[in-house]
Amino acid sequence: MITSKQTQSGSELPKSEPYFNPHVEGLPKYNAGLGLAAARAVSGLEHIARLASNENPHGCSPAVHRALAGGSIELWRYSDPNCELLRAALGSRLGVDPALIVVGNGSEEMIAAASRAFLTAGSEALTVAPCFGLHEIEPLAVGARVTKVAMTVDYEFDLAGLEQALAAAPDVLFLPSPWNPVGAALNRGGLGRLIAATPGSTLFVLDEAYQEFTSDAVPDGLEVLRSSGRAYVVLRTFSKAFGLAGLRVGYAVCSSPRIAKMLAAAKTPFNVNIVAQAAALAALADQAWMQKTVAKLCAERDRMAKALRALGLRVARSEGNFLFFDSGRSSAEVATALLKVGVVVKPWLEPQYQSFIRVSVGTAADNDQFLEALTAILKPTV
Repeated sequence: MITSKQTQSGSELPKSEPYFNPHVEGLPKYNAGLGLAAARAVSGLEHIARLASNENPHGCSPAVHRALAGGSIELWRYSDPNCELLRAALGSRLGVDPALIVVGNGSEEMIAAASRAFLTAGSEALTVAPCFGLHEIEPLAVGARVTKVAMTVDYEFDLAGLEQALAAAPDVLFLPSPWNPVGAALNRGGLGRLIAATPGSTLFVLDEAYQEFTSDAVPDGLEVLRSSGRAYVVLRTFSKAFGLAGLRVGYAVCSSPRIAKMLAAAKTPFNVNIVAQAAALAALADQAWMQKTVAKLCAERDRMAKALRALGLRVARSEGNFLFFDSGRSSAEVATALLKVGVVVKPWLEPQYQSFIRVSVGTAADNDQFLEALTAILKPTV
């Protein structure tokens, strides 16, 4: 902490600069995908294959455009701070009491709210490695310790390692399934093992941001947890399958009203804007459109994985709309080379994983552009 200087008489002079919270000042930087304007400036190209942020390249449902173009949204009014209509619609869809649902400015806000509500300086959060950045950053921001259990050599969850770490009774478990950035998802047996290993004092936070992309082998985590008797929060989002990444709408389904109340207290008021709420309602009502685009993306994901493996690359299995692979060299160098020819991917910068790249599934044309460019870049080494 910065100390005040004293005069010869012993009185204190004003501090020369403000106090900087060391928990925040020392945070690792979030590895965000490069924006369109920056990519165009670097590449000099107009068309950019944007494959870094796991967005839906097919956009959002036409029902969303109709809802926003109708002129009925009063932009000069504050949004509903409790998202009553959206929570009611989600509750009906999920078979959950709306009182157990908290809506956020993206599911990321719910990660931050969970960290604020259930962690303090000196407490412990558990997650996996490589990790979704905010599963580490938000606990660190409140002064908590973060323990990470690394993936196996087969790019899967280390269930035994997680069970051992859970035995130490961390305060919160942040568990992504499907796993961003790796792609693996837990089957019913694996999820059941981890739920059984979780102490009663540990809040089980299951991040299912990519749940809509999963195969039949992956259970609905919310359904599994509802019958477990454990304290839990399940996170989901409209950013991925529903194509509303730019509007930021996510939500948490909680095991009890008290947990929901804590999350709601830890977020800001009016946190989900009026346009985002209207868009999410329209998107939720058009399940057919969402499922159609998800099917397209899953087919493209499998095609891309096959092509990457044909290049001799090790690719993790994926239940999301992205792939995680080992480039065999500096991922930052490969990403820079791809950027120069108009392809944006996400080089993984986390220690021990800096040869890995996460690539989003885009349109067929953008995926072809990526595969052709990557083949040319890696040709001397594969």
